[in-house]
Amino acid sequence: QLQLVESGGDLVQPGGSLRLSCAASGFTLNDNAIGWFRQAPGKERGGVSCIRRGGATPIPADSVKGRFTISSDNAKNTVYLQMNSLKPEDTAIYYCARVKERDACSLGPNDVDVWGQGTQVTVSS
Repeated sequence: QLQLVESGGDLVQPGGSLRLSCAASGFTLNDNAIGWFRQAPGKERGGVSCIRRGGATPIPADSVKGRFTISSDNAKNTVYLQMNSLKPEDTAIYYCARVKERDACSLGPNDVDVWGQGTQVTVSS
């Protein structure tokens, strides 16, 4: 069974940091492009960052460039999203997902085929 499980979401003050984890089972993360997405209340789900197959050339969304970093640990079959300088507008449920095209990277929610259940990130003082 293909499964992704996110963890690490929490309540954090503005300017703080969090690291989200995305653990896979049933397939090898390093053989696929993996994306992080988020959905705030009343808004559509959108892409945050994507890491290519083999861990190469991360693609961050403009809104998180310079603040969020995606990385992978092949031994743990886990992808991470390090989030620094968090802002209240980063508040959302964060999801990781497998991109359908194994040799591509996408921030489009329609381009994925396996979703995790999500983890809540709240940025508030």
